[in-house]
Amino acid sequence: MKDRKETTLADIERLGPMEIEKKSFEILTREAGDRIPQDERAMIIKRVVHTTADFDYIENLYFSEGAVKKALEALKNGAWIVTDTTMALSGINKKSLKKNGGEARCFIGDEDVAELAKSQGVTRASVCVDKAADLGRPLIYAVGNAPTALVRLYEKIQEGTIKPELIIGVPVGFVNVEASKELILQTGIPCIVARGRKGGSNVAAAICNALLYMLDGSRKETVQGRNV
Repeated sequence: MKDRKETTLADIERLGPMEIEKKSFEILTREAGDRIPQDERAMIIKRVVHTTADFDYIENLYFSEGAVKKALEALKNGAWIVTDTTMALSGINKKSLKKNGGEARCFIGDEDVAELAKSQGVTRASVCVDKAADLGRPLIYAVGNAPTALVRLYEKIQEGTIKPELIIGVPVGFVNVEASKELILQTGIPCIVARGRKGGSNVAAAICNALLYMLDGSRKETVQGRNV
């Protein structure tokens, strides 16, 4: 094994927050080459890769036809975003969302959700879907952790009791993760889905933020390159 060069503070670049983000996008754009599609999906894919440092998302992210355009229109008209975890909720840029009258919500910690989930023997995430549907307003569901939330969404869509503006289906894990994502692809609802096992609350938030930044034109300078 070769001796490794000792790392010192001199090897660390002193950059501001936006400079770090801009350089990160420059690096990932260069390393991705021509793999990122040159259309409205580019900013979303790049922000997910930036968040995860995982280039597999270039191939794994599935976009239903017109999903980005429909999502932007919904956000422009004040759609709310409902997440399945407080982590995803905390990662969403509320300031950008509020510009068009939107809000972000997560019900996973609500007492009534916990009580109902316990009495019914189901997960809190599935009960949260029912509670969100009762809001009676245009919604985008951003699911980064719980396959049961996607399953419940599928059930309610089949029942005709909800019709989301967009479903972001990116739960991570092993049990029912892949199957629940595939169910969403069959609904006909606009969706952005990370096929396979990969995903996470950070990915869900990254997709939401990419859409919001596309809508208000902010952060554009960080993703500019030959693929945008």
